[in-house]
Amino acid sequence: MNERLTELEVRVAFQEKTIQDLNEVVTDQQRRIDRLTQELEAVKSRLAGLAPALVIPQEDEKPPPHY
Repeated sequence: MNERLTELEVRVAFQEKTIQDLNEVVTDQQRRIDRLTQELEAVKSRLAGLAPALVIPQEDEKPPPHY
């Protein structure tokens, strides 16, 4: 009986350590996701600011040479 109790205690300790490790991984991943989301929003803002400067009005567009 004592051996079974010891084995259960070891399993619980191992599971607690595993849960703690997984929690750290998930927390780190969420921090990375948050940072990448912020960076993506910054890039989207920059592109939105550049987009009008990169596109010429359609009336100024010359037809392709095959026309």
